[in-house]
Amino acid sequence: MNVRDIADLGPDERAALFERDAGIEAVRGDVRDIVDRVETEGDVAVREFCREFDGVEVGNLDITDAAERAYDEIDEGVREAIETAAENIREFHERQVPDDWREDFDGRELGRRYRPLDRVGVYAPGGTAAYPSSVLMGVVPAKVAGVDHVAVATPPADEINPVTLAAIHVADADVVYSIGGAQAISALAYGTETVKAVQKVVGPGNKWVTAAKAEVRGDVEIDFLAGPSEVMVVADDTADPAFVAADLVAQAEHDPNASVVAVTDDEATAEAIADEVDKQAAERERADIIADALDNDASGVFLARSMSEAVLFAEEYAAEHLTIQARDDEELLDRISNAGSVFLGPYTPVAAGDYASGTNHVLPTNGGARLYGGLSVDSFLRSTTVQRLDREGLDGLAETVTTLAEAEGLEAHAASVRKRFDGEATDGTTEAGDDADE
Repeated sequence: MNVRDIADLGPDERAALFERDAGIEAVRGDVRDIVDRVETEGDVAVREFCREFDGVEVGNLDITDAAERAYDEIDEGVREAIETAAENIREFHERQVPDDWREDFDGRELGRRYRPLDRVGVYAPGGTAAYPSSVLMGVVPAKVAGVDHVAVATPPADEINPVTLAAIHVADADVVYSIGGAQAISALAYGTETVKAVQKVVGPGNKWVTAAKAEVRGDVEIDFLAGPSEVMVVADDTADPAFVAADLVAQAEHDPNASVVAVTDDEATAEAIADEVDKQAAERERADIIADALDNDASGVFLARSMSEAVLFAEEYAAEHLTIQARDDEELLDRISNAGSVFLGPYTPVAAGDYASGTNHVLPTNGGARLYGGLSVDSFLRSTTVQRLDREGLDGLAETVTTLAEAEGLEAHAASVRKRFDGEATDGTTEAGDDADE
């Protein structure tokens, strides 16, 4: 990798870094056709697309029993790793469950309550790599939130990855469907003869999956439109270049379109990181994919004139994963708001959060961290406000409400308040008595 100075970046280079997108427009038309056909033709269309895109003749789309069998059949060490990761994820997300509350505000009893969605769909990617970890990240928070029916869709194959199936079982999903791609998103959104429609679809996927989520959004809720994975490492002269490079290379192996960035204010550190990236990338099994990701216009090692410039660069980039390897990591963290998930210190690799630290790895990409956070228990809850006013409480609000209602031209709103005090002023005196005194 080459080292570039932030100060020398031109408009096109800055656009490549800061205006990333999920790349869905190129497939949007084809995806719309897939979604429409699945919505109207159901299982027939799903099976046809499984043949066309996955090269698999799918029999029973519901493969829930296969998940239970896989749990018993996989290596014991892998099974224990899944269970440990699931428990850590569950423990972290249980801390997120909000409590219902009611409080008194001078005669106004106000509160908020939370209820889970009834039915949720989780997409678990297949393709160039299987992602049992994504199953845990989607299903476990939904179950912690109290969702009654959690369905998982994962692409069909001659042999679906048994570790993915076992993770589905450990996460306690209610049903598993052997469906992938845009057709899976449409089936979850609208239902088929086999698939029960859900209220929300979550989980990462390729551009076809993301484009399908864009199509169904509005008919069902989605988490967000996520693009290829990305990481930024903010480092100073205390960072170990080998550790920084390892995090960059690890993220690059996800996808040829992944974005991997390191920024530092120390020239020697920048050069050492770039050299380490080249060295480590050549040693990895997915070296070709890594090489493509490193050549991405949104990837690189960047030299800042100061850590303040590095922080501004990180804020503008708004990375999905932000690693801070610097002596003043807490102080730097306080200055950065735009990040999906933050990893502090040399011994906190992104891989820990990807799998088992407990935090969720379904995170906003393409700068989405400027606007929203990643998947959480909140993603599966609905909130309802609750209020009760006694006579005195309404009396205290009556003039404010009626004045504002009439200012908006909504006379019936004002009347709905006055009706409760017919025959008397809102201060409790009778209107007739007031007229008699006059």
